[in-house]
Amino acid sequence: MTDTESELRQQFHDAFSGAEFPVDSQMDLVPTLPDGPKTKFHADEVTLTALEMAAKLGTHQDFPYADVDSLVDDIIEGLKAEEMI
Repeated sequence: MTDTESELRQQFHDAFSGAEFPVDSQMDLVPTLPDGPKTKFHADEVTLTALEMAAKLGTHQDFPYADVDSLVDDIIEGLKAEEMI
């Protein structure tokens, strides 16, 4: 695992752990974000907004998610597949 991946994984976990699981859609996650869809995640040279991630990762997510760890795993895998990290 790269430092970027590790740092983003922790930020996503922190951001989404407050959601009421199970979550059925991306919209269920918006209330957990401090700046809503404009929330930014930073690691090394990578900066991603929640809105950008939602647009590009929709096909990589498999809702519903029962817990934050499975959600974060799919986000990371989607970012890799889209060559965003």
